[in-house]
Amino acid sequence: MSEISAASGGVSVRRGPYVSMITNRTANLLIRAAALFTVGVFLALVLNLLQVQRNVTLFPPDVISSIFSSAWWVPPCCGSAAALIGLLYPCMDSRLGEPHKLKREWSNVMRCVAVFVGINHASAKVDFANNVQLSLTLAALSVGLWWTFDRSRSGFGLGVIITILATLATQLLVYNGVFQYTSPDFLYVRSWLPCIFFAGVITVGNIGRQLALYEHKVSQEKIHQD
Repeated sequence: MSEISAASGGVSVRRGPYVSMITNRTANLLIRAAALFTVGVFLALVLNLLQVQRNVTLFPPDVISSIFSSAWWVPPCCGSAAALIGLLYPCMDSRLGEPHKLKREWSNVMRCVAVFVGINHASAKVDFANNVQLSLTLAALSVGLWWTFDRSRSGFGLGVIITILATLATQLLVYNGVFQYTSPDFLYVRSWLPCIFFAGVITVGNIGRQLALYEHKVSQEKIHQD
């Protein structure tokens, strides 16, 4: 409850502990969202550069106007998606009461990011006999990434749901001529694209979990100091 006191002919309002706690949570949430947005933008620029250089993804010439030959709308969209996914994962963990059992360290998160970049690099650089072989290989690598760095049912379920939604959204964008894929074999896109989406969701989810864990540790240290 807020406390109101009179001082020097005026009224000063002092926030109670509950209001302060809500304010701190909101500020921490915004900070985490901004950090996740930045990570999403960075990954979008770097990974999309691999696809454009290999001519896997083709944008119209008038659209290629921003850095790294990426369409201007790609980084903000990926950043917003990363912020949403990164905030959703720890929220679902707490709601479902399913703790993350694997080692929770930044070094582990960095390894997960490295594996994800490697999977994307393989999709753009490694030559396979056919798209089916490539898709099966990337699918195995993506599931292996989940098993190695996540291994939670909520993480797998959210990854599948978001992958389906992202694939449908990409199909619609290609259908409407926003960009195109060379040699599409899964309607308008490449068959391995859902594997990339799934690996990306798991990676961003782990980053979001680690940020939430760090925030929790900092808040606990402040409580003990007070």
